[in-house]
Amino acid sequence: MSELARLGLVEARARLRRREISAVELTRACLEAMERGRHLNAFITETPDRALAMAEAADARLARGAGGLLEGLPVAVKDLFCTAGVRTTAGSKILANFVPPYESTVTARLWAEGAVLLGKTNLDEFAMGSSNTTSAFGPVINPWTPPGREPPLVPGGSSGGSAAAVAGFLCPAATGTDTGGSIRQPASFCGIVGIKPTYGRCSRFGIVAFASSLDQAGAFARSVEDAALLLQAMAGFDPKDGTSADLPVPDWSGGLSGRVKGLRIGIPREYRLDGMPAEIEALWAKGADWLRAQGAELVEVSLPHTRYALPTYYIVAPAEASSNLARYDGMRYGLRVPGRDLVDTYKRTRGAGFGAEVRRRILIGTYVLSAGYYDAYYLKAQKVRRKIVQDFEAAFTRCDALLTPTAPSAAFAIGEKSDDPVSMYLNDVFTVTVNLAGLPGISVPAGVSASGLPLGLQVIGRPWDEATILDVARALEEAAAFRALPPGAPEA
Repeated sequence: MSELARLGLVEARARLRRREISAVELTRACLEAMERGRHLNAFITETPDRALAMAEAADARLARGAGGLLEGLPVAVKDLFCTAGVRTTAGSKILANFVPPYESTVTARLWAEGAVLLGKTNLDEFAMGSSNTTSAFGPVINPWTPPGREPPLVPGGSSGGSAAAVAGFLCPAATGTDTGGSIRQPASFCGIVGIKPTYGRCSRFGIVAFASSLDQAGAFARSVEDAALLLQAMAGFDPKDGTSADLPVPDWSGGLSGRVKGLRIGIPREYRLDGMPAEIEALWAKGADWLRAQGAELVEVSLPHTRYALPTYYIVAPAEASSNLARYDGMRYGLRVPGRDLVDTYKRTRGAGFGAEVRRRILIGTYVLSAGYYDAYYLKAQKVRRKIVQDFEAAFTRCDALLTPTAPSAAFAIGEKSDDPVSMYLNDVFTVTVNLAGLPGISVPAGVSASGLPLGLQVIGRPWDEATILDVARALEEAAAFRALPPGAPEA
C-alpha cells in the first residue's frame, strides 16, 4: 500500500482511468497512511466510512466511463471549510461540536468532480497563526522533524495540518486557505507546493471567515501539476459570494508547459532584508539563475511600500477578524458558557471559547476600529494598502512575474517563538503583500537548509494570471529537482 500512498493526483488519475487500481484501493492506502501518521496530529476529524462510500461510487462511475476531473482521488480538507454533516471546528473550542447543515462552494465543487473526502485537517485557531500551534486540538508536527527531536518542528500555519498531511504522504493533496501566507509558508516549511490564487478566483462561501478582504482558498500538492489540477476543480464563479469573479476557469493542468523563455522575471530589491539568512539569499539567487538558463530575462524592480506591509496587514486583518468573530456569542451555535445575564454569558463564552492568539487579534482589531483611533490606524492602513497595490501594478509593467523567497527561515521548533508574537508575525514578511494586493502566488520546494530542512521559492503573478506563475513554478521545480523526503516517508 505504501506505493499507492506515494501517488500524486495526476498519476493516480491516469491509473484509475486505465483501471490499474481502484478508488477504493487508493482510499484504503491513504486511510492506512493516516492511521500510521496520527502522531503528526494533521487531522482533527477523519471520515473513513464516508471516504470508502465515496470511493465506491467513484469506481462505479469510472466503470461506466464517466467521472469528473478528480474522480476517485482522495483529498483532505482544511477544517475551515464547512462540510455538510461533518464537524467543522476552525481549530477552535468555540466550534468544537459544530456540524454545518450546508456545504462550502469549494468542497461542493470537489465532490461534484468526484473527489473523495478523507477528513478535516488541523489548523491554527480561526486560521490565526504561522506555526499551527494555536489550535484547540493541539499542535501539528512537521513530518520533517528528525526522529527523537524535542521539541518537534512546526509545519507552518495556518494550514499546517493540510501541509503536513501532504508532505507526510497521508494524502496526495489538500485544500488550504491563505490570508497572509497560510498556504505558501507551510508549503515551504514542509517541502511541497502550495498555491494561493487571485482573490475572487475561488468562492469564500462556506469558509469560516478570518479577514474577508484577504482570505482566499488554495491548494497543496507534491507537484506543480497536481496543484494546478486541484485548484482547477476548486475555482469558479459563485453567485453566493459577492467577491467571486465571473471569469472562466482555464485548463491550468492541461495547459501547463513549464516554458519561461522570453518571460521577464522581476526581482524586488526590497525583499533583500537586513539579517536575512545567507542560505535564503543563496537559494533566491540560484532560482534566478535557473530561470535565466531557461531563457527568462531577470529584471530588478522596486516595491517601495513593502516595508509597511506587515504593520498594514496586522491592522487590516485583526480589524476584519474582530468584526467576523463577533458572531460567536454562544446564542445561536457553538459553545455556550452560561453567566449571570446576557452580557456575562457573552463574556464567559468568548473567554472560554477563544484561545490567546484569537483574543489578542480581536483586541487589536477592536482597538484600531474604535472611535478616536479609526483614522489613525485603520484608515491609514487602507491608504497604504492601496499604495502596495500600485507598487505591484508598476512592477508588472516591467515584468511578467516576480521571484522571491517564500519564508525568511526553515521550519523552527514548537514553542521557539511563542513568547514573541512579533517574531512570529515576521514569518509572513514575504507573503502578506500578495494578499494585500489580491495577487496569485505559489511556493515551490527548491532546496534544503544547512540542517537539511526544506526551503521554498515564491512566484507572484498579475491578477488572474495563474497560468504564468504555474509555468514559472514548473520551470523552477524541474531545475531544482527536489527529491528530498521527510524522515520515515515511504520509499519509491
